[in-house]
Amino acid sequence: MNVPERCAVIGILDDGWKGLGEESRRCLHEAELVIGAERTLALMRPHLPEGREWRALDGALTEVPRWVEEALGRGRKVAVLATGDPLCHGLASWLIARLGEARVAVLPAVSTLQLAFARWKLPWQEVRIASCHARDAGEWSLSAGPGHPLSPVLRAVAQSRRVAVFTSAENDPSRIARALIACGYGEEVKLRVASRLLLADEALFGPLSLAEAAEREFPDPNVVLIEREEERLPRFGLEDEEYAQRAPEKGLLTKQEARALSLAKLRLRPEACVWDIGAGSGSVGLECARLCPEGEVWAIEKNAAEADNARENARRLRVANYRLIEGRAPEALADWPDPDAVFIGGSGGELPELIALSLARLKDGGRLVMNFVTLENLAAATAAVRSSGFPWEVVQLQASRSKPILDMHRLAAQNPVWIVTVAKEGG
Repeated sequence: MNVPERCAVIGILDDGWKGLGEESRRCLHEAELVIGAERTLALMRPHLPEGREWRALDGALTEVPRWVEEALGRGRKVAVLATGDPLCHGLASWLIARLGEARVAVLPAVSTLQLAFARWKLPWQEVRIASCHARDAGEWSLSAGPGHPLSPVLRAVAQSRRVAVFTSAENDPSRIARALIACGYGEEVKLRVASRLLLADEALFGPLSLAEAAEREFPDPNVVLIEREEERLPRFGLEDEEYAQRAPEKGLLTKQEARALSLAKLRLRPEACVWDIGAGSGSVGLECARLCPEGEVWAIEKNAAEADNARENARRLRVANYRLIEGRAPEALADWPDPDAVFIGGSGGELPELIALSLARLKDGGRLVMNFVTLENLAAATAAVRSSGFPWEVVQLQASRSKPILDMHRLAAQNPVWIVTVAKEGG
């Protein structure tokens, strides 16, 4: 391959020069500027003649496109070193997006994941891939939010029984195991770890339980395989009894019938951002999170006991894309991302203000759905949405459930619920 006036992004593994193909070696010999992490540069220095420039990208990744552009502009040949396959959670796609396809040639090596699966003797064509090779943000918790580097890993585990993970020195296998435990996973999940592949001290670990993996150290660098059993709970239509609620007097829980219709009215997409205002025990917001595996749910609840139940329910359902804030709306909503859908289950006396704020922040085409059991709140809500100018509707839901009586059954009526839906169109 002839790569004049192009940057060659070259995949390299820890066996260094020995593992490179002929074309990769030729590009490195011709390169006048070689860019890479310091550890990969060290693998190359003994094998290349003097006279070229070496630049470490550690802590300076954002500078790399400028370095490449300047060098190519002066007619210099450039090689950038990346781990394994640079197009599999590597920097090649990032660099192409900034330099353009015509300025980049990619010469991949075997992916470290491909090598790890060969060592484990496992097929990997159906494995989902995730990466936590990012900044150190500490341990993951239910309050961490979607920006935490381990959030993509937990989202992937929720959607796939087998997830392969590119780790980092900080977000290592033991931290991943602790995050899975914090999310509610247990004995149904096992970890395999492949460490220091192609080096003299290469080692394989597992399958390990989460508890075992959480307490031990693993040689770096490494990759992880997370395997879990099939989930037994449905993604939609959970029974009321499957949620933690206050006892003996049950707390705020949207009943299954109202929950199902409200979720339908929200018209959720897999990547939706959802607000759940007045979360109660969390039933609506948590089912939103399960229906939006690539999205996120931001929930708020002012009652401490209800918030505790919502957190417990998040652990029971192993929901990682759900962030609960204990406080009062609307003050706490200012820093939330704009939503694709909003559910209001409780207003704390601020209903008109919450409706106005929700519709102002709601993305075009989004839905605002509200549940009411009192005439006063229904009246306040319809007055507020009528003045908004957006299309709206009210559905009265009156459900009855069968109850045993002697050796027969009767129907016991639940409280009527009014479900108000507002569609933000052309806003």
